[in-house]
Amino acid sequence: MAKQKKYAQLTEELETIIEQMENEDITVDELTEKVKRATKLINTCKSILSQTEEEVNELLKEMEDE
Repeated sequence: MAKQKKYAQLTEELETIIEQMENEDITVDELTEKVKRATKLINTCKSILSQTEEEVNELLKEMEDE
């Protein structure tokens, strides 16, 4: 459950950054920092998804072995 909450928080923050960029709510000076943060958020989300996929695949394999 903690992983889901963390993932949800990360995607929410990413959505906020995207919305700010789309609405031009950030200055050019802030843009670089927002893009860096968005990149970090995306990479972290990808990592969480990969780990979750591995865990699910292991559980499915265990179920098949039973």
